[in-house]
Amino acid sequence: MLPEWLTVEPANTERYNDIKRTISSMGLHTVCAEAHCPNITECWSSGTATFMILGGTCTRGCRFCSVHKGAIGQEVDVLEPAKLAQVIKKWGLGYVVLTSVCRDDLQDQGAGHFASCIRAIKKINPGTVVEVLIPDFSGDASLLKIIADAKPDVVGHNIETVERLSPIIRDRRASYRQSLRVLENFKEIDARIYTKSAMMLGVGESEEEILQSLHDLRASRVDFVAIGQYLRPSKFQYDVKEYITLEKFNRIKRAALEMGFLYAAAGPFVRSSYRAGEYFIKRIAENR
Repeated sequence: MLPEWLTVEPANTERYNDIKRTISSMGLHTVCAEAHCPNITECWSSGTATFMILGGTCTRGCRFCSVHKGAIGQEVDVLEPAKLAQVIKKWGLGYVVLTSVCRDDLQDQGAGHFASCIRAIKKINPGTVVEVLIPDFSGDASLLKIIADAKPDVVGHNIETVERLSPIIRDRRASYRQSLRVLENFKEIDARIYTKSAMMLGVGESEEEILQSLHDLRASRVDFVAIGQYLRPSKFQYDVKEYITLEKFNRIKRAALEMGFLYAAAGPFVRSSYRAGEYFIKRIAENR
């Protein structure tokens, strides 16, 4: 049985419904809607949205994820960058997150399309902050540079879980150390890019392992971290081992901030892009 703190009100506001209709009419996809994110009303109403590019078929088979899987993904929509830019302008979104499925079937694994989307958005929405939440691109630094050269404001890549459990719940082509190296690479390419990672709790990790993961992320110069509760999408995915208490989430958040993260979010409904704009806005305020 779910704890009482894992209940939310259904998404339904006028702005939410308008954005949903517009996105659907343009043939675009958001993780917010397709993953039934519990924070969708809060984020969309505050001017933040997470778009999923490069189709809906993932070429990897992580055990925690319910996204459709296949050896070959869908045909890339070359008009997607322009469509995204138009929707973002129409709704005046101040902070957008671009994420995608893994596309190992493409020569550049989708890096060029990511870059095209970033540039198209910034061209007609110069005031919009663009965050990308990327796959690992097989650790290929040349592909990471394609994205960095498009000048995203924030680059996110998730370690997902602690090192011991990574080979159990992630695809065999992904690895904990490779993910850390991806995050390190962006700082080496351009130290001005803010980096971010996220992990889900409740899959069998210990608190010591969580803290070690946070230490590893800081050693890789990661700026922002998001920590949430894993919720099993269906009976076909990895089972939930534990529901984390609010007290434990608060304890872990305090520890993260003490380690030097510029911003940390931790809680049952925290996801990779949860209240994403806060991370960037808070940092700007600190600089001022």
